[in-house]
Amino acid sequence: MKNSQQHNIITYNTKYKNSLIGHLGILFHESKLGTVIASMPVTNHTSQPFGYLSGGASLALAESIAGHGSYLLCLENEFPCGIQVSGNHIKNVPIGKLVKGKGQIIHKGNTTHLWHIDIVNEEEEIVSTARVVNHIIKSNSNKG
Repeated sequence: MKNSQQHNIITYNTKYKNSLIGHLGILFHESKLGTVIASMPVTNHTSQPFGYLSGGASLALAESIAGHGSYLLCLENEFPCGIQVSGNHIKNVPIGKLVKGKGQIIHKGNTTHLWHIDIVNEEEEIVSTARVVNHIIKSNSNKG
């Protein structure tokens, strides 16, 4: 495992800044082994054309939470790769609001991790719920 204590959130938010995570405005707030909390603003980058949070953006938040959580659980020579994402969208969230996702690991196997993520609005009402499966890949030590 990368570290058994609270992880440096600033380091990870900086590391992810130039990726999809940064583009969508996702920020990690808590990452303990097996639990990850992150937020995402509802903006023109994360909304559908009608001015509400896109279901695809919700699933991107869920997969980002699960990927980060699995990364923290991996050994130094391993990394996670998402292989399945499924979700249900329950409530609309308009542009200008913030959503928060909380992910918890359900199964930590040697080659797969299963995560459950609930995404809530500012009133703590469930907006979306998702499951993410990550495949754990051994790094090739010959890569530069």
